[in-house]
Amino acid sequence: MYEASVAVFSARLKALSDILSAAEQNAVDRKIDPQVFLTSRLAPDMFALTRQVQIATDHAKGAPSRLAGREVPKYEDNEASFADLQARIAKTLELLASFSPAEFEGSDDRMIELKLGQREISMPGMQYLLHLAMPNFYFHVTTAYDILRHNGVPLSKAMFLGHR
Repeated sequence: MYEASVAVFSARLKALSDILSAAEQNAVDRKIDPQVFLTSRLAPDMFALTRQVQIATDHAKGAPSRLAGREVPKYEDNEASFADLQARIAKTLELLASFSPAEFEGSDDRMIELKLGQREISMPGMQYLLHLAMPNFYFHVTTAYDILRHNGVPLSKAMFLGHR
C-alpha cells in the first residue's frame, strides 16, 4: 500500500512540478501573463489550472494520511502564482517523504471514512486507494496537463510520465 500510494503520488507530483516549470518558462518565452495559464480551464464548468493542482495535492496528501491513520493536513488553497503552486507541491512531497512503509501495514483492510459532499462513506483502504483516491488524483493531474497543452505549452507524454 505504501508503494501504491506514497511512491506513485511522489513521482507524479515531481512530474507535475516539471510541467508547471515548463509552463512558466513558456509564458515568459511567449510573453504571456502567467495568470492566463493559471486561470485557464478546459470547459466553463471545470476548475481552472490552479484549482486542479490544489485538488491533486489534496488527494496526494489525504490518501496516504488516511491509510496511515494520520490526521489529514489542511492547506489554505490560496495559491495565486506558479511559485505558490510549486511551494504547495514541495510541501506535499515533504509530507509524503515523512511516511514509512510500516505505517501502511494492514491499511488495505483498514476502514476509511470520509465525507463526500453531503454523504459519508466508508470503505476498506485498498478500495479507497484504487477506486477513489487514485482515479481522482490522476483526473486532476491529467486535467492540469491538458489545460497547459491546450494553451500551447509544448509538453509531452514523457514529461507527464516524469521522463523529461
